[in-house]
Amino acid sequence: MQSYTAVVEFCTVTDLYVGYIPGLPGAHSQGKTPEELNENLKEVVSVILEEGTPEMEGKFVGTQVVEVS
Repeated sequence: MQSYTAVVEFCTVTDLYVGYIPGLPGAHSQGKTPEELNENLKEVVSVILEEGTPEMEGKFVGTQVVEVS
């Protein structure tokens, strides 16, 4: 079993959770709930992995606070 870190945001325009997996091209989806988004991302990653294990183009590091005056 492989684990991936997804970046998740809530879009106030569409009222959907949107997410993507950094470094994994094509690994993005949306859902009405965080759980639905997770299931949708699992499905997308499964389809990507059917073509073989892709080489990750990047790796999630973390978040930063950017202060602007």
